[in-house]
Amino acid sequence: MSITSAIKSIQDIMRKDVGVDGDAQRIGQLVWMLFLKIFDDREQEWELLRDDYKSPLPEPFRWRHWAADPEGITGDELKSFIDNELFPGLQNLTDPRFMKERGLSASPAAYVVRSVFEDAYNYMKSGQLLRQVVNKIQEAVDFNKAQQRHAFGDMYEQLLRDLQSAGNAGEFYTPRPVTEFMVRMVDPQLHEKVMDPACGTGGFLTCTIEHKRARYVQTPEDEQVLQASIHGVEKKPLPHLLATTNMILHGIEVPSQIRHDNTLARPLISWGPKERVDCIVANPPFGGMEEDGIETNFPAAFRTRETADLFLVLIMHLLKDGGRAAVVLPDGFLFGEGIKSRIKEKLLTECNLHTVVRLPNGVFNPYTGIKTNLLFFTKGQPTQEVWFYEHRYPAGVKNYSKTRPMRIDELAGLQAWWGSEADGFATRVGTEQAWKVSADAIRERGWNLDLKNPHQGEQVSHDPEVLLAEYRQMQAEIADLQAQLKAALAGALEGQA
Repeated sequence: MSITSAIKSIQDIMRKDVGVDGDAQRIGQLVWMLFLKIFDDREQEWELLRDDYKSPLPEPFRWRHWAADPEGITGDELKSFIDNELFPGLQNLTDPRFMKERGLSASPAAYVVRSVFEDAYNYMKSGQLLRQVVNKIQEAVDFNKAQQRHAFGDMYEQLLRDLQSAGNAGEFYTPRPVTEFMVRMVDPQLHEKVMDPACGTGGFLTCTIEHKRARYVQTPEDEQVLQASIHGVEKKPLPHLLATTNMILHGIEVPSQIRHDNTLARPLISWGPKERVDCIVANPPFGGMEEDGIETNFPAAFRTRETADLFLVLIMHLLKDGGRAAVVLPDGFLFGEGIKSRIKEKLLTECNLHTVVRLPNGVFNPYTGIKTNLLFFTKGQPTQEVWFYEHRYPAGVKNYSKTRPMRIDELAGLQAWWGSEADGFATRVGTEQAWKVSADAIRERGWNLDLKNPHQGEQVSHDPEVLLAEYRQMQAEIADLQAQLKAALAGALEGQA
């Protein structure tokens, strides 16, 4: 049975279980089981290669012990073992007393397994159906077969795409062409430390791993440098579990640098020089609001509860001088005022915002139809000019959708136009899709980056998202004018008194 058809039949089995409700829970249930199977396969490999290898897991919790035998425990016994022994045990894996009783040490691998399971959950209620799922995984997945490993990577990518239609879980999946293009343009070198402070399911980091391996890894020592250079943080349990599994699938032996945490929950000033990184590629969650108090971790001028704005301030802070970033941001950031204007002023005065790629609607369908932009910048020098590039739909396409997503080859023209940062992008030329604007002109516009293509006439949009954004902007401008008028009238009345 192929992996893809096995996964489909597993999801069909789960649909019969009264405890599993919806795609997000089904995928969460499936992935913690896949994680343990893949981890067990990797352990078999390590046991062959290393004489002194010792598992961080107590023997009863290893997949080979409780799951691998198709005639093994089932029904209420299996359900009770998973709920009352396996999960509590894995969640306590680095507790000193627990480990001492079992003669184990809290290795980095133990911390990885514990972090994956600290918020995981067994949704299934039927022990018989659980045994059926376990048997399908055991039968279909052998991560030590090279052919299967590649097929499994493709299947996992499909699983992540399926999350897009699983309610709000889709926010953690950035389309592959976007992640691949952003990593390619930032071009992380072998030794450079790469971070995604809101890594979701790990798409940017897996693209970075593939990019470095294809271009710069030539020896086992190079591979070790690569393994140590990848860093990510994810706040929510399901995407963190997906990201950690994704790292193991992509050959990161012990993905201890994928932390389960909220990067915004630390005071900005507490990130010291040693934690600065060379490259950041990220799609911070937008449209969301952080919980009360998070904004107090940031300087007063940048205090907001809008998640994407806080992340951009953090990203600028985390980059080393000369560090490079590529970040996905919504249109609202480009034309937003108030705190957004102050963040843009900081961006253009402390970094060289050399390129803004304007994407059309639907790139993130079906999760959101909001128009998005890719911002590329380098820290350490102020911006002199910003190049804008308007990516358009290919001929015959009116919108992207689940059945017709963006493809990487559509970005070939943009990549050919890109040029090199080393020579200040000297080869770039203006086209119907590309134009540049000086930093002085942007400053005069109050740091508004929502610059329309000068090669196109005024276009009337009937897109509700665009119209609502324009309406909000008009409301903000009216409120600003009212405040100015009120201040002028108050001044005049004071002068008469």
